[in-house]
Amino acid sequence: MKIIIAPDKFKGSLTAAEAAQAIARGIRGILPEAHLILFPLSDGGEGLVETLAGAAEGTILSTTVSNPLGQKVEARWALINNEQTAVIEMAAASGLILVPPESRNPGVTSTYGTGELIMDALDEGCSEIIIGIGGSATNDGGAGMACALGAKLLDKDGQPLDPGGLELLKLDRIDVANLDPRIKDVSCKVACDVDNLLTGQHGASYVYGPQKGAKPDMVKELDRSLAHYASILKKDLGIDVEQVPGAGAAGGLGAGLIAFMGAELHSGIDLVLDTLKIEQDMDKTGLIITGEGRFDKQSLRGKVPMGIAKRATQFEISVIVLAGSVEVDNDELYKAGITAAFSITDGPMKLEEAVSRGAELLEKKAASLINFYQAVAKNPTGFNQQGNNKS
Repeated sequence: MKIIIAPDKFKGSLTAAEAAQAIARGIRGILPEAHLILFPLSDGGEGLVETLAGAAEGTILSTTVSNPLGQKVEARWALINNEQTAVIEMAAASGLILVPPESRNPGVTSTYGTGELIMDALDEGCSEIIIGIGGSATNDGGAGMACALGAKLLDKDGQPLDPGGLELLKLDRIDVANLDPRIKDVSCKVACDVDNLLTGQHGASYVYGPQKGAKPDMVKELDRSLAHYASILKKDLGIDVEQVPGAGAAGGLGAGLIAFMGAELHSGIDLVLDTLKIEQDMDKTGLIITGEGRFDKQSLRGKVPMGIAKRATQFEISVIVLAGSVEVDNDELYKAGITAAFSITDGPMKLEEAVSRGAELLEKKAASLINFYQAVAKNPTGFNQQGNNKS
């Protein structure tokens, strides 16, 4: 039996690769002869570099860059496709994980380090850049990134702005005379797992600002800042980003990449699956097992399980989701093309325990799933539509 194992990370517990291995161990314990194909996945957030570098046998590099508060950190990125394509995670340079909870403040955090990673890719002579923009600590619209690439964001006195989203309220003009000219020769594809606009109640500041440390009053000011920033981008660069779906991703970095890199925004999981050419392995596959830490309504808007389900539908392959928690009802599952979803916890359990036992729980649930799957395959008439034994 051919089974594809294609999970995302279980945040705080397992990387995508570790999750795939745990599922594989559970299956092999029951079905040792199964042909397993492992595809650890990412939707553009953490894990993108490892996912694409591993699948393409690429080279992982490390560069010293500025974190969201301007402190130096080591950020990993990769070269694939004969070193012509750079794979970058903005979270490695500008991610929330790099800022202690007590220091999180999107009014001052910057994407400058992400721009430094892009500069490294340009220095390597890359003709294509794939950049994942999940997990940000920032709300500066990519202004910091633009400055690292040579742009100047100036106030009414012609002075450069300080870092941070709130500074954008002082923006008077944008000077791109010294923007790195190599950008024009590079294709930039953005792996984005949300479709939020730049501003408004469903924009970057209101939806994601609070989790980055913004209080209600700051959220309003950050939204005003991004709206003003968008107006200056339109005035000085002739680029209108305010109503572009996905422009609000990563605190507006989506907008900045469009404006300064000429980037194209893509569904993160679709970009990854296209790059991996996963359909080549779907022929004659009996089952796909995917998963993530929390499977909820947001998952159905373009996360890994939904991306896998869309591809599997054309091959009529059953898709099972294993997750730390499941918050999607059956009707939503079926509409999404997913056969079933199961929580890996085996009873009431504190979050800390579930996280620490992630690999064990995932392995046990995978084994249980395969046992059940085999039972149904051997005696399909013994089970009704709800999976209950009739006998």
